[in-house]
Amino acid sequence: MSIDQLVKRIGPLDRDAMKKALDRLNNLTKPPGSLGVLEDLIIQLAGITGEVMAKVENKMVIVMAGDHGVVEEGVSIAPQSVTPQMVHNFLNGGAGINVLSRCAGAQVKVVDVGVADPNLSDAKLISRKIRLGTANMTKGPAMSREEALQAIKIGVEVAEDEINQGIKLLATGEMGIGNTTPSSAILAVYSGAALSSIVGPGVGLDDNGVSNKTKAIERALMVNKPDSADPLDVLSKVGGLEIAGLTGVILGSAARKVPVVIDGFISGAAALVACKLAPQVKDYIIASHLSEEPGHKIMLETLGLEPMLRMRMRLGEGTGAALAFNLVEAATRIMSEMTTFEEAGVIM
Repeated sequence: MSIDQLVKRIGPLDRDAMKKALDRLNNLTKPPGSLGVLEDLIIQLAGITGEVMAKVENKMVIVMAGDHGVVEEGVSIAPQSVTPQMVHNFLNGGAGINVLSRCAGAQVKVVDVGVADPNLSDAKLISRKIRLGTANMTKGPAMSREEALQAIKIGVEVAEDEINQGIKLLATGEMGIGNTTPSSAILAVYSGAALSSIVGPGVGLDDNGVSNKTKAIERALMVNKPDSADPLDVLSKVGGLEIAGLTGVILGSAARKVPVVIDGFISGAAALVACKLAPQVKDYIIASHLSEEPGHKIMLETLGLEPMLRMRMRLGEGTGAALAFNLVEAATRIMSEMTTFEEAGVIM
C-alpha cells in the first residue's frame, strides 16, 4: 500500500458517536464538564473508535530503535553503543518503559529499524533493520527517500499487526542515542522557531555541548535544504529511522481507527511528519505529557495539541505515554461505570 492510499483511509471522526457520548456524559451524576480533560478524552475516543463506550483495556507501547550518524559531531554525551544495550534492557523488562507499562497493564514491543549493531538479535525483538543507522546529516541526507518510506511502512505494518491481535490503544516510544538532534531539525523546519529556543541538552549536555549541537543542526539544514512542503524530503534529509517508524505507527493507528498516545520530543517529531502527510491524523493523537526538552512546548503548539501531564520528564522510551495510559483508561471507565442521574435515582 502506498502512502497516498494509506492517507485516504484516514477518515474524519465519527461525529454521531461523539454527540451520543456527550449526551451520556451530561447525564452522568456530576455537573456537565466537571471532569475536564477526562471528558474531552471520552468524546475524542468515541469519535476515533465510533463507540460511545470505547474500550482500551488492551494497550501497547511500540518502541522503535535506530541510530544516528550525526553522533559523530559530538551531539550526545552517551556513546552509540548504549542503543543496543538499552534495547536488550527493554527486552528483558528492566527499563523505565517496562516498569510504567506494567503499571498501566500494557505490553511493550521493540522494533529494530536501524540500530548500528549488525549483531543485535533476540527472539523477542522485531528485527526490521533497514540500515546500520543513518548517515551524518551534517554532510548530506540522513537516508534516502526510499529508506524513509520503507521505515514508515514498517511502522504501519507493526501497528496493523498488533491491532489485528486485539490491541485497542497504542503508544509511541523510541530508543536511539542522538535522536533529539534530528527531532530538533524537523521542528526547526516546521515551526520556523529559532534553534536557540528549540535545542536542548538531551541526555545531559552542558552549555558548550548545546552550542555544538545547535551548530551541527545549522549545518545539516544548510547542507540539505529540506523542503517543508515535502514531508518525506524533510524526514529523509534530517530525520531518523526510528522517527520514520513512529510516523508509520501513528498513520497506521489512525487508518485503523485506533487512538495513539504520543510520548515526548522524538515522538512529537514523528507526529509532525505524520500530520504533514495527513493533516486529519491529528484527531487520532493524544498528547501524553510536556517534556523538559525546551523545544517540546513549541512542538506541541505547532501540532495544536495540549499535553495531559507536566511531570518534568525527559527519559523518552514512551514513558510519558505509558503514564498517560492510566488516564485514558480512567476516562473510558467513567463512561462505562459511572451512573446517570436516572440510574442512580438522583433528582436534580
